Amino acid sequence: MEMFPLSTEQPNTKSLSAIIAGYVRYWYWFLLGILLTLGCTYAYLRYLAIPKYLVTSTLLIKDDKSTPDLSGTGKFTAEATSPSKSSEDEVEVLQSKNLLLRVVNELSLNTSYYVQGRFKDVEVYEKDMSIKLIINKLDSTAYNKTIIVQPTSSNSFSLNEHTGKSQSYEFGQQITRPYGTFTIVSTPDFSKQQGANNKPIIIRFRSPHDLVDEFSSNITVAPLKKESNLLRVSLVDALPERGRAVVNALLLDYNKEALEDKNMAATSTIAFLDNRLNSLTAELTGVEKNVEQYKRQNEVADVGTQASSYVAQAGENSRKLNDWAAQITVLESIEDYLRQGVGPGQAQLVPSTLGIQDQTLTGLISKFNDLQLERERMLRTAEPGNQLVQTMNEQITNLRSNILENLRNIKGGLVLTSNNLRANSRQFSSRIRNVPVIQRELLEIGRQQAIKQTLYEYLLQKREEASLVLAATTSKSRVIDAAAADPYPVSPNKRLLYLVAVLLGLGVPFAGIFLRDMIDDKVQTRQDVEQLTHTPILGELAHNTDGTVIVTKNNRSPAAETFRFIRANLTFAAGGRENKVLLITSGMSGEGKTFFSINLGASLVLAGKRVLLLELDLRKPALSQELDLTAGPGLTDYLVSNDMLIHDLIKASNKVPGLMVISSGPTPPNPAELMMSPKVAHLLSELRQSFDYIIIDTAPVGLVADALSLSPLVDSSIYLIRRNYTYKKQVAIVENLYRSSTLSHCMIVLNDVNGKNTYGYGYGYDDKSADIVSNQSNMSKVKA
Repeated sequence: MEMFPLSTEQPNTKSLSAIIAGYVRYWYWFLLGILLTLGCTYAYLRYLAIPKYLVTSTLLIKDDKSTPDLSGTGKFTAEATSPSKSSEDEVEVLQSKNLLLRVVNELSLNTSYYVQGRFKDVEVYEKDMSIKLIINKLDSTAYNKTIIVQPTSSNSFSLNEHTGKSQSYEFGQQITRPYGTFTIVSTPDFSKQQGANNKPIIIRFRSPHDLVDEFSSNITVAPLKKESNLLRVSLVDALPERGRAVVNALLLDYNKEALEDKNMAATSTIAFLDNRLNSLTAELTGVEKNVEQYKRQNEVADVGTQASSYVAQAGENSRKLNDWAAQITVLESIEDYLRQGVGPGQAQLVPSTLGIQDQTLTGLISKFNDLQLERERMLRTAEPGNQLVQTMNEQITNLRSNILENLRNIKGGLVLTSNNLRANSRQFSSRIRNVPVIQRELLEIGRQQAIKQTLYEYLLQKREEASLVLAATTSKSRVIDAAAADPYPVSPNKRLLYLVAVLLGLGVPFAGIFLRDMIDDKVQTRQDVEQLTHTPILGELAHNTDGTVIVTKNNRSPAAETFRFIRANLTFAAGGRENKVLLITSGMSGEGKTFFSINLGASLVLAGKRVLLLELDLRKPALSQELDLTAGPGLTDYLVSNDMLIHDLIKASNKVPGLMVISSGPTPPNPAELMMSPKVAHLLSELRQSFDYIIIDTAPVGLVADALSLSPLVDSSIYLIRRNYTYKKQVAIVENLYRSSTLSHCMIVLNDVNGKNTYGYGYGYDDKSADIVSNQSNMSKVKA
């Protein structure tokens, strides 16, 4: 049953309205949190936040439909010779840091201008300033350095570098510092702007790379549509004019770099061609001067006409000499061939005479070759020592001798003829001895001149083609919309910040209350009690600050009214059975048992009931003291004595008229044993006859077992739980007592409850009927 309780036995969970009501009672904390966060947000937006504006521009990436042909034809072709541009690639190019660094350097953005304010320095764009700083030279040590310029007149100013000393300069004067050299000049609007208010201007030197990183994180390039060549370039910047300048310069430099990229080949080609053309022009001029000077020195007008006849004759002689030399060489080769083939066992054929026009020699060689072939055929069937073979060898030997002799004769004739031709050539050479040298040198000079002339014309043609290509190059992109800034800042988002402030103002108190409730181990609400135990709740007592006795005839305070509600619920809980003896206990001292007993009794007295308070807390009695009872015999005296009458114990209360009380008397050494005395049962039996209600104030059941011994003698038991005092783990005591029925008809009263802590479950001080209905529905458990 403990592991799987019935649905009716399971603790009730908090409803949404109860949870909301639990937080609503701390509305002032939520209001304070919202006011604080809204105030902080307003102060931040008013004095600390830097508004940033969105600057946008639209760029169209063109497709390369035609590109010039540099192959030499000088014509344009319809096919592109370079790959088409991808918009994704161009996005990366536009966001590249090298391109941004070029923009930063061109616009001189590494100098920032500020005007002093009450809470922060306000950055101002350079074009809106009345002065301008021109950097001549700047070292890296100047980065993040700050200087203050204070105009003193229309022509001078003082410069402070946070060293405590100021130096005076004139506008336009060059200023030299260890970290750089710069000049400060005034603008035409100086007399209208700065001269009028004479405010100091703060100038800070910034690293170009830091600026590039800042712009790179704030710039966005994205296609307007999927697979579109239209790109939107956006930049978020604190200065709209600077943002516009950066975006426009970015697009301009992007186009410049693209054109430079496209024109790089043509420009390099033109430069190379210009260099070569200049060099060839100088070389051609030098060659022509050499021809002129050579002809003047050798007194030659037309060398070709003068030497043509000599050259023709010399050429004929040279041809013949070459022919005879070739025949002599052939004859010597045949002679060497025949000499190498001498021997009876060698059978070599003599090669062709190779153009030797001699019939005798041709016949001898032909016959020699025939004998050689015949000898080869005989050797296939006969031995080398055969008589026929020997005879044929002798014939071949004789024939070889004849051929060699004939070769010597022919060779001698050819040598003689060659000597004659050489003699004739020397005669011609003596005549034209100087003409060939002149002709050769002139031919060499002319050949060089022709080569350089042809090369010059070719390079000149290519130079014109490259110029056409360079002139025909167009930009690969077009700016559709120039950079424009939104009139309203996009950052900080005021609506979002105020919304976050409201949520934070609600969230912090909520988290604090939630954490407090999570770590709070004491009972705070009726809902806490209902979640921890199934014991019926008789009612709730309001927080009291009016003393011990609050239920009087004329008192209509909320605290007094709660006892009247409990009185009504108590009557309903009886369900027609006798409910005279009520036992009041709790888990520990200080939970209000005595206070409850006194005022419950007073409430019943006001209803016309005869009520007796019985002080049975023998260990730490407090009832007599609270009611200022006179000294006299008490319950302890009655229990230990045999001759004392019950009538002698009853005393009337002076504070509560009509309320009768039996005090505890002296503290006994054995209170637990006395509580088990039969005289207690006799006492209660006698008192039932005389009173309508007997209220027993006992010791805490969570500390001692005194009250448990009285359970069979009472009609109902009321267990006190005090808000913000009783620990949640102590509620298990009453749960065990209720489940085991150790206490007769056990009910709970929640003490010291504030109206704001009821979670909507308890009474409302101005709606008594609703409270009675709520508690009466709870009392059905008691009757069951």
